[in-house]
Amino acid sequence: MPFTAPAIKSFQPPRRTLMGPGPSDVPQRILDAMARPTIGHLDPAFTDMMEEIKQLLRYAFQTGNKLTFPVSGPGSVGMETCFVNLVEPGDKVIVCVNGVFGGRMVENVKRTGGIPVLVEDAWGEPVSLNKVADAFAANPDAKVLAFVHAETSTGARSDAKALAELARKHGALTIMDCVTSLGGIPVLIDAWGIDAAYSGSQKCLSCTPGLAPVTFSERAIAKVQARKTPVQSWFMDLNLVLGYWSGEGRRTYHHTAPINPLYGLHEALVMLAEEGIENAWARHRAMHERLKAGLAKLGLRFVVAEAARLPQLNSLAIPAGIDDAAARGRLLTEFNLEIGAGLGALAGQIWRIGLMGYSAKQANVDYCLKALEAVLAVEAQPVAVI
Repeated sequence: MPFTAPAIKSFQPPRRTLMGPGPSDVPQRILDAMARPTIGHLDPAFTDMMEEIKQLLRYAFQTGNKLTFPVSGPGSVGMETCFVNLVEPGDKVIVCVNGVFGGRMVENVKRTGGIPVLVEDAWGEPVSLNKVADAFAANPDAKVLAFVHAETSTGARSDAKALAELARKHGALTIMDCVTSLGGIPVLIDAWGIDAAYSGSQKCLSCTPGLAPVTFSERAIAKVQARKTPVQSWFMDLNLVLGYWSGEGRRTYHHTAPINPLYGLHEALVMLAEEGIENAWARHRAMHERLKAGLAKLGLRFVVAEAARLPQLNSLAIPAGIDDAAARGRLLTEFNLEIGAGLGALAGQIWRIGLMGYSAKQANVDYCLKALEAVLAVEAQPVAVI
């Protein structure tokens, strides 16, 4: 059958400034790395690079965990990898829900056959330590505590160290979502005692979407090895994936890894190491302070209290009388600037401005403030009645 759409040509994306909740702007250096020649996923040169990625990810996660690698898939696949390996049917899992992504954790627990015990906090608030302590008191047989470190839907940060201490006190493992926090604020896996964590390549690491860094402690590995039931996912079963990522002896074929995207992640992690992770954290904080000063002049109000506010994900209350979709549409069409809308319970009520990775720079902050000022001036004008 002949192809009947001759007008379709090579796709040329518009040039945007990405300041939403992800993806972030990707530096040309990373794009160039991804354009290098494709080689086989079992090629010795490629497997050497895989070992370097593991070393670099240990630096990003601030961990010595041997089992640290990128899952082939977006952050959601990293999330599932943690849950399907660490939760068995009948396991009680205390799940902290203070936004959209805590809710997704609940769904993962249900689909693994686990029993979710919900600890709910208002959207925009950090997870309540007292509520978690009460949940453990009421459920001393809980096997896992799951929480989002940096809730992308609200811009709230929870106290990961204190939550992990509660879990250890009660003999439970921890699963932490650090999709939005890795590379932007301190993520200290070993110092905090986190057992399993997952992230994404497209946020503060400023790579393209499609890879999910994960890390597992020795306690977590012991849990996987002691399972009474098979891991429900063949693709995400750590017992199988590690044959490819282990680097011990001859690697076994598991799946065809996304070779060129892994080039990009390698380059992104090299760039993080060159900058120094503490410097990266400081840069995100400095750009947040610059944005905060400018937003105050525009009269825009943060949703999250300052003590729990993420520097890399800024949630703002939409001013009264401003049409959410129309304003964001103007930013996109007139300024090629993308910011994020609210999700779930906050849809239509907030904007989310991301300062992630390569997007966390002065030029972007100043451009965003200028564009917001212009759009708000137009959108705030009363509509003439004819």
